[in-house]
Amino acid sequence: MRQERLRILNTPVDAVDMAGALTFIADAVKERNSAGAILAVNPEKVFVIREDAFLRDFFENATLLIPDGIGIVRAMRILYGKRIARCPGADLMQNICREAPERGYRLFLFGSSEEVNAKACEILRERYPGIRIVGRSNGFVKSEEMDGLVRQINESGAEILFVGMGSPRQEKWMSEYASKLTTVKLCQGIGGTLDTIVGTIRRAPRFLQEAGMEWFYRLLCQPSRFRRQLRCFKFAFEVYREKFRGNKG
Repeated sequence: MRQERLRILNTPVDAVDMAGALTFIADAVKERNSAGAILAVNPEKVFVIREDAFLRDFFENATLLIPDGIGIVRAMRILYGKRIARCPGADLMQNICREAPERGYRLFLFGSSEEVNAKACEILRERYPGIRIVGRSNGFVKSEEMDGLVRQINESGAEILFVGMGSPRQEKWMSEYASKLTTVKLCQGIGGTLDTIVGTIRRAPRFLQEAGMEWFYRLLCQPSRFRRQLRCFKFAFEVYREKFRGNKG
């Protein structure tokens, strides 16, 4: 069930495309007896992990690390000769939902505002008839109410838990509470995916996503991201430097 794990600038990532990730998840739901974590790796995350010891450790021990960013798949090609397509976390979440009616997955949605969470559940039920969303909760649960949420998730019988709280909040939640989940086999950190389903946050048009230019669309929509996007150029520079040095990340 384990994927080939590579290192990009000392950050782990699995050499898995969308089809491979979905197969891995199907096997994990059948075989796991504890809640593993599915996390997304992109160039910006590489630099965040460098500066955050908690995230560095959490990513090292994740169950599945998907190559979410175009920079990551290009780095895998440059450093390892791996020709693997992107596996965006938002698309993986919806593909899990698409397969859920056939595979019988029991899903729980945790995150975002009450309005967005409720609307996302409604849209997913309309989009994928037969989907079993066995529970949901907004992401504004108080710490003293968290044990009640965990009990709600356990009583629902959920097998896959989507956690949409943004990073590092969602990783910290998984780190603290995953061991208390009795039926969940996988937790996927989905960031703002529920907002993209509802439409309060818009993703790039499909042709830009396929061209690896989703980052450019986000920059056009949010010019304030400019400094963050500079990390993409730094990432590319460091990848080529490692290539010329003969290192593998």
